[in-house]
Amino acid sequence: MNGSEKWLQAISLIAIVVLSIITIDLLNEKDEDSEIVYVVIDNRITIDEDYTIEELDRSEVARVASFNIRIFGDTKMSNETVVAELVDIFQRYDMVAVQEIKDIDQEVPYLFLDELNHFNNLSNTSNLTEWELVLSERSGTQEDDQNSQEQYAFYYRPTVFSPIDNGTLYDDSSNDSFQREPFLAKFVLLDTYGNSTGTDIVFVNIHTKPTLAVEEMSALHDVISWAQTNYSADDDYVILGDFNGDCSYASYNELVELPISSENYTWLIPDDADTTVGDSRCAYDRIVSTSQLDGRLTGIWGIDGAISGPAVSDHKPVWFDIKRI
Repeated sequence: MNGSEKWLQAISLIAIVVLSIITIDLLNEKDEDSEIVYVVIDNRITIDEDYTIEELDRSEVARVASFNIRIFGDTKMSNETVVAELVDIFQRYDMVAVQEIKDIDQEVPYLFLDELNHFNNLSNTSNLTEWELVLSERSGTQEDDQNSQEQYAFYYRPTVFSPIDNGTLYDDSSNDSFQREPFLAKFVLLDTYGNSTGTDIVFVNIHTKPTLAVEEMSALHDVISWAQTNYSADDDYVILGDFNGDCSYASYNELVELPISSENYTWLIPDDADTTVGDSRCAYDRIVSTSQLDGRLTGIWGIDGAISGPAVSDHKPVWFDIKRI
């Protein structure tokens, strides 16, 4: 190695050390309830102190959340205190992708929809609109998965999103890759006047089996390929849900090797996030985009820590913003 090569190597090592220190300091200062800006480097997420974004009012963005409402069935629905808190949480968003709906009669999703709209009617607040629902059939259609059937739901404000279809479960009959097949639904984003922005987004709602989290996350790339055939390769895709993508279920080394960790995907919730309620600190809940959503991906995301405790859920909602103007 000549002197010039040694000098270049030394400069590179210094740059890596400096960037590592900056990243660690910024991550340690993070407030989990604050709005956080991300950029992607080497297919993963770090914080860039020089990254700036356009200042937008809340009305100028669609705020989309993912929320695993643990064992959302008759028992939880009959708890007025819990339901009131869930209704309050939902008011902060324009769409909520829900996992772990467990009601064999399939009535709870509609009862909760009534509660959401009852709240809006009582509030008489002009900036609140009624909610609507796109609901899956019970997932876990393969014979070996039927003991773990759940429903997925997309609750949304019709002044912000307009559904293009009624949604569909991923056809998992060939590979049986999932305990609970992901649920896909296509929406068009509306602007602040209620008109189409021309941005169509297929949302992919997923709740992986914890002990098979890595295998199921690996198969999500196949889901996107299937969706691009059944929808359109020109559509934008957002995968969101309870990935069980951390702690004992998935290591960092396993995560970076996933097909959905390639340069074709953007992870909005970083590996050091805490999306759980209680003493554990795990980034189970994730949001992954296949594009910049026609330039509408703002880079603003967050974790909703305003949950009273595990009676509501053992997960916190995670969310991100999409520009509507």
